[in-house]
Amino acid sequence: MSAGTQRSAGAATTIAQQLDSLGYRYERDKTGDYQLTFRLDDERTQLVYVLAGVEEFGTHRIREIWAPAYRAPDGGIPADVANRLLEDSQSSKLGSWVKQGDMAVFVVKIPADASTQQLDDAIDAATRSADQMEAALTPDKDEF
Repeated sequence: MSAGTQRSAGAATTIAQQLDSLGYRYERDKTGDYQLTFRLDDERTQLVYVLAGVEEFGTHRIREIWAPAYRAPDGGIPADVANRLLEDSQSSKLGSWVKQGDMAVFVVKIPADASTQQLDDAIDAATRSADQMEAALTPDKDEF
């Protein structure tokens, strides 16, 4: 029997409580996900989403943290950019790059019941990875 994937509503109040305890300011978007914007040391900002829903695969329950870094001008990610993202995914300790519509997004997957510290680490990894890649790929822009 193969395990299937499904998305279920997660413990949204737990995520809000964790974000509150970390002192993070956030907004809820129209889908209920948590949207955070971080101001970084070099005057850049980075947008990060903590998804409210939980993905399931067999006995695993996973929460995703997303941070966009690149928007393809024509909807398709150029081969050189895609290769750079794949290479970066290989060296990443936590998370990897995915194509979401016309964007490259850094995604960290953590257990749905991750501790506040684990959530904070995942948010930090997504924030740093996405902003560094955005600065490298589009040095004159700070879209996210």
